[in-house]
Amino acid sequence: MKITVYGAGAWGTALAIRWAQAHDVTLVARREAHAAQLAADRQNITYLPGQAFPENLKIAPQVPPAPALIVLGVPTSGLCDALDAVSAHADEVRLIGLCKGFVGNEAALPAEIMRTRWRAPYGMLFGPSFAQEVARGLPAAIVLASHDAAFANAQAIALSDDALRIYPSTDVVGVEIGGAVKNVLAIAAGLCDGLQLGANARAALITRGLAEITRLALALGGKAETVSGLAGLGDLVLTCTGDLSRNRRVGMGLAQGLRLADISRDLGHVAEGIPAAQKTIFLARKIGVEMPICEAVAAMLEGQLSPQQAVVALMSRNVRLA
Repeated sequence: MKITVYGAGAWGTALAIRWAQAHDVTLVARREAHAAQLAADRQNITYLPGQAFPENLKIAPQVPPAPALIVLGVPTSGLCDALDAVSAHADEVRLIGLCKGFVGNEAALPAEIMRTRWRAPYGMLFGPSFAQEVARGLPAAIVLASHDAAFANAQAIALSDDALRIYPSTDVVGVEIGGAVKNVLAIAAGLCDGLQLGANARAALITRGLAEITRLALALGGKAETVSGLAGLGDLVLTCTGDLSRNRRVGMGLAQGLRLADISRDLGHVAEGIPAAQKTIFLARKIGVEMPICEAVAAMLEGQLSPQQAVVALMSRNVRLA
């Protein structure tokens, strides 16, 4: 299959490396200078250092002619611009989005934006997957969600290999809510670890965090089984416990007294939980869903609570049935 991965961040690059083993893949960098650097170095030193490109992986500054599939490897903040850049293919080329979070002031889910601007089949690819491990060929299992069941099934089969297992789903809302909110909760998990609150506290946070994701997903029409699967619980556990998690590192940095601006600069990557926190709360309040952990994270990121005060706020809540 002729695949174009548009966006040369860590995750887009990792998938391009993985899929180039079996497909005709072009990795498109949004900046010409970055494309030239990728072509010269044959690795993505900025976002995925140490992972050499396969010889057949092509690098380009724009989408080549007649792709069979376009994969948007951009953060939510870049989704609309990316859709503009590939809009000439909207009628006939299949599309997969990778971004996790919410778009715009109204906290729209990425697939909602794609639905209004893409006429060919499209879907979202989410699940527990660190880019470095996927690029190295280590085992991973993720979910491709689309309202078009035939599209999800066909692409899951075509894009899976002996190390990357892709499961199809039609629960786009459940998959997207799991992928967006787990980043907010990972900041809370990093805070927990940074304050050395212990394994008990982290386990409680992950469990209650999963309950928050479930409430929001169900209220928006998602399915409980999706949230308890790879794109919900699986991604939540990985992001809250893995050392490669950028959002967890944000929480750890805040626990150490570092400024959010400094943490973000030193990461060198987008930590989607930062913009997602306020948008999660906006959406939850809009539809009447209670999400106390996400509320505390949003308040902390806004400077309204210190890390210690955020913990006290959560622990002093009224006790009720779990």
